[in-house]
Amino acid sequence: MRRIDAGERPMPEINPAKVCFVIEKSRELLAEDVGMVPDASNPTDDGERIILTDSADSIRRELVEFIRDFDVDESAALVALAWIGREDFEADDWQSAVAAANERHEGPTWKYLLGMALLPDYLQDALSAFGRSCEDYELGDER
Repeated sequence: MRRIDAGERPMPEINPAKVCFVIEKSRELLAEDVGMVPDASNPTDDGERIILTDSADSIRRELVEFIRDFDVDESAALVALAWIGREDFEADDWQSAVAAANERHEGPTWKYLLGMALLPDYLQDALSAFGRSCEDYELGDER
């Protein structure tokens, strides 16, 4: 994989560590079970386990809040990356992709992006197109 010189900065609108956090949380969200099917057991007899098993809501909430905190430039950059990963744009067309994302009027960014079933793959592919990888970033320092 080609390493990008720090001075080159082809993705100035967003910190790649933030993109990696979105990738990680999106993957976690997709991996979660939809929840347990209710059965005939009594919740007090089974230790209220059904309440403790629905972590998908908390992951989704964390991801939504994280994306909501993005400024306008970061939001457009994240959408542009998803489009590049989806091959709607090439990495060389970064500025055009960001401009098109700025003109997008399809509701909140988080809702639009979470509607993409392959979002983590698209973002990962886009980072790759820029010679970057989530292995290059510590996911605890993205905020």
